[in-house]
Amino acid sequence: MKFAAVLNRDGGTLRTTDLAAFSDRMRQTLESAGHSLSIDIVGGKDVVDTLDSAASHHAVDVVLAGGGDGTISAAAARLMGRKKALAILPAGTMNLFARGLGIPQSLDAALKSFADGEIIAVDMATANGQPFVHQFSIGMHAKMVQLRQGMEFGSRLGKIGASAKAAWATIKNPPAMNVTLGIGEAEMTARISGLGVTNNLFGEGHLPYADNPAGGVLGIYVTVAQQRAELVKFLFNVARGKWRDNEHVEIHQADRATLKIHSGGRKFRAVMDGELVRLDRETTIEIKPGALNVLVPASVAQVKAA
Repeated sequence: MKFAAVLNRDGGTLRTTDLAAFSDRMRQTLESAGHSLSIDIVGGKDVVDTLDSAASHHAVDVVLAGGGDGTISAAAARLMGRKKALAILPAGTMNLFARGLGIPQSLDAALKSFADGEIIAVDMATANGQPFVHQFSIGMHAKMVQLRQGMEFGSRLGKIGASAKAAWATIKNPPAMNVTLGIGEAEMTARISGLGVTNNLFGEGHLPYADNPAGGVLGIYVTVAQQRAELVKFLFNVARGKWRDNEHVEIHQADRATLKIHSGGRKFRAVMDGELVRLDRETTIEIKPGALNVLVPASVAQVKAA
């Protein structure tokens, strides 16, 4: 296969990686397995244009993307509905989409798995037509990300620490939003502190990622918790993957959901795949089954096919 690697030198753990040495290992690993490889190492401001070029190149079979959540999400958006496949280098903080695909969590182990990997089709989702691979969320999560952006950190550990500080600040002053949520034929109006809509249901007992990335459903998680103790328990349950243990969380699934914001006087934000975006007053979220081809370890492909 012909690989086109796009590495964001400003994204995730690649900021502190010797990219020249890593590029040599990439070539050795993939070319020794019979593949060909081109590598572009670019700054964050050039990632989108470089991904556009790789995705549109007729001779490319696999776009190998390395960087944080934003880089991976941008790559997936450009490959949605195409025959070309996405290979994900797990260079982010949590690498949740990569975990759901069974991709090893070290850069070199991931590369080795791609050498004899197989291509499978998995789902994507859209919010008002904008693709995402992991989650669209409002309320607590959006506030935490917004607060974290105002903090300085230069490493993965620093980002985790900043996230913890942002989470505590959010717990002390949680958001409250009046929304109407349409799920299938049903509609509910509530005052919520958080809402997450995910590309397939999160699995239980681990970090929040989908065990089945081709399940064909949105996971819809609504929390109305407001008291400090309730919010602490909620975040603790989320970290342990114990969604169903929390009495303040409602879980639904559907292939389409509509969200209407009624709270006025403030500019609310949403988070899509870890990036802050403008929140429209009305958002339609849909699952797109089998919309993305991904390169995964052969063992994972065999399990998915069984």
